[in-house]
Amino acid sequence: MKRFNSFLTEHMEDFIEYRLQLGYSVRNMVHYLKIFDRYVIEKNTTWASFNPLFFLEFRASLHYENRSKNMGCRMVKMFFNFLVRKDLIQENPLLEIAQLPKNQIVPFIFSPEETDLLLNGVIKLMRKTEQFYLGDFSAYISFLLMARCGLRISETLNLLKTNYMPEERTIYIEKTKFKKDRLIPIPKAVADEINNLIDVRRLFFNKENNPLLLVKSNQTKLSKNYTAIKFKEVIKYINLDQPRKVIGTTNFCGPSHHSLRYPNLNKIQTFFKDA
Repeated sequence: MKRFNSFLTEHMEDFIEYRLQLGYSVRNMVHYLKIFDRYVIEKNTTWASFNPLFFLEFRASLHYENRSKNMGCRMVKMFFNFLVRKDLIQENPLLEIAQLPKNQIVPFIFSPEETDLLLNGVIKLMRKTEQFYLGDFSAYISFLLMARCGLRISETLNLLKTNYMPEERTIYIEKTKFKKDRLIPIPKAVADEINNLIDVRRLFFNKENNPLLLVKSNQTKLSKNYTAIKFKEVIKYINLDQPRKVIGTTNFCGPSHHSLRYPNLNKIQTFFKDA
């Protein structure tokens, strides 16, 4: 099935191949070029149509927030730079088009009371059957580590059993998002819960085959999708479910698992400054 259908099809495919050869991901590029390709067809476009006004109208037609509109125009601009290098056009018509102002993003931040309410809600919603108990318990530990220690969701899901050091009450994070190693101190209450999880694992498994700390009852990895489902369940259960709101140029985000980390970030930074 053809990705593009306008008179620019061959050039778009050449551009995608060029980006792939350079080692870039082209997923977003293809997405926005498909949108531009449809617009070119819709407007019965020719080479002579490509002037700045055409692209301003194209940007205005995008039903996205400013940040995504800017992204789309950057992708199309890169494509037209490619056309300039191939001598198909003399200059890039998007060169002087300024970016739209980006929306300000205000994240949802749980209060200490709301964090406690959420964690208690996760416990109450844990299913007590053999099929689901360990997975739900592991999801609870994931939320607990985010809320009390400031770990990222990906860090909790990729933790190895050997990364947890019960005697020192620390967790070692290898190669974080910014390619650094971290040693995270954890409160005694959190360590106690992790120890409880490890005890439950011993009851479930005669032989441990998975080196990860957080697993489900079949010893498979706790997935991001699994934790996302549990998070949505508990947010509704404690009546904190609310959609994202856009007021003017400000985005007010709804609660997400990232929201659990924010109150801890200053505490973590203070710990390492004092250490």
